[in-house]
Amino acid sequence: MNLCHFRSPKSLLIFLALFLLASVPAFSQRGTLGIDVGQTTDRFGSLSSTSAVEGILNGQFIVLRGSGKEGEPNLVAGGEFRFPQDTSTHARELAGFVGPEFQFGKLMLGFHGQARKFYLPTSQVNGVTFVRNNQLFLELPVVAEYKFGQDHRAFVRAEGIWEFNPRYSNTKNGISPYPNPHLDHGYSLRGTAGYNFPHWYLRASYESRYFKYGQHTGNPSGLDNWRSDLVSGGIGFVF
Repeated sequence: MNLCHFRSPKSLLIFLALFLLASVPAFSQRGTLGIDVGQTTDRFGSLSSTSAVEGILNGQFIVLRGSGKEGEPNLVAGGEFRFPQDTSTHARELAGFVGPEFQFGKLMLGFHGQARKFYLPTSQVNGVTFVRNNQLFLELPVVAEYKFGQDHRAFVRAEGIWEFNPRYSNTKNGISPYPNPHLDHGYSLRGTAGYNFPHWYLRASYESRYFKYGQHTGNPSGLDNWRSDLVSGGIGFVF
């Protein structure tokens, strides 16, 4: 898949609509809109890991601003669209979130409600194609960000996400002969460091994710179990 070509125009339109809704009314908002590029490494079950270039369109906007008192939250919304170079071995993703962020001086603490859709790839095992259905997860990210340095422009950010059992939908890759697996546990951990300039930002991130499913007929040989690591750098606008 070429990084400049989206295989799912419908997903892209939903993503752009999310940003438009999140940025109304525009005159009272502040947010970011940018793109990250990096390398994702994925491993399903005991199969060999594969790596590919991945692009990420992302943004966040203040929907409802607090009064400015310390500890009073802003209500924020945003999302991201991930598009790997090779969708035959890596998942495309679409996510949107909303939730409060509390400011305590230089420290921000936030709690989001997030929905994330995975368009999972198939795998070839002994000449047989193993089909995975698309998955829609409810996620609960907990976010902490600390600003420091001159004018508090430098920042570090940590994010932990707990995953709940997904809802499944049919994929265009074929019909899976197995029942949908039940999630045993899943989590994501992400660390980011960056710098905010007056109208733009630079940042670098590392993310590690793991999904483990129950061992039964819906997860033959553990082929649904998924480990993903992403190293990326990004640039974007600050509004």
